[in-house]
Amino acid sequence: MGLNVIIFVFFMSISCKTAVSIIEPKSNSNISGKVVFKESNGEVSIEANIENLSEGKHAIHIHEFGDCSSADAKTAGGHWNPTNERHGKWNIKPFHLGDIGNMDVGKDGKGKISKKTKLWCIGCSDKSKNIVGKSIIIHAGPDDFSSQPAGAAGPRIGCGVIEED
Repeated sequence: MGLNVIIFVFFMSISCKTAVSIIEPKSNSNISGKVVFKESNGEVSIEANIENLSEGKHAIHIHEFGDCSSADAKTAGGHWNPTNERHGKWNIKPFHLGDIGNMDVGKDGKGKISKKTKLWCIGCSDKSKNIVGKSIIIHAGPDDFSSQPAGAAGPRIGCGVIEED
């Protein structure tokens, strides 16, 4: 039985990829947090844990460039949209592949969101699915899921580059 456990652990270590985005404050915010991506069996999960936000809903998106160098995070570009769709709501066509949605934030200033998809990959050769080298943006307000091209979510208050772990 011990050998089976070792084989299972080895298999899991080679079949599961991870990527991480450490969120830095932008636009004079004091936001912080971490977004973790895990890929297993062709499916990518995302779990974002963000702190120091105002109570309410805050949009979270994948943006096209892994560049958080500007004070307002505009160097991250627009929403990641390799399929050239209109902005919309997660998993309801049409939508950008970067349209993750809104996080609910409590009075404690903490927000969390989790999702899974087969539309992304971590470090694969398919440019229309690979999230590595993109960025995660947290916005000051909620995504309305209809305003074009980005959901009218307000200033970019947090940014982190998605890097393979």
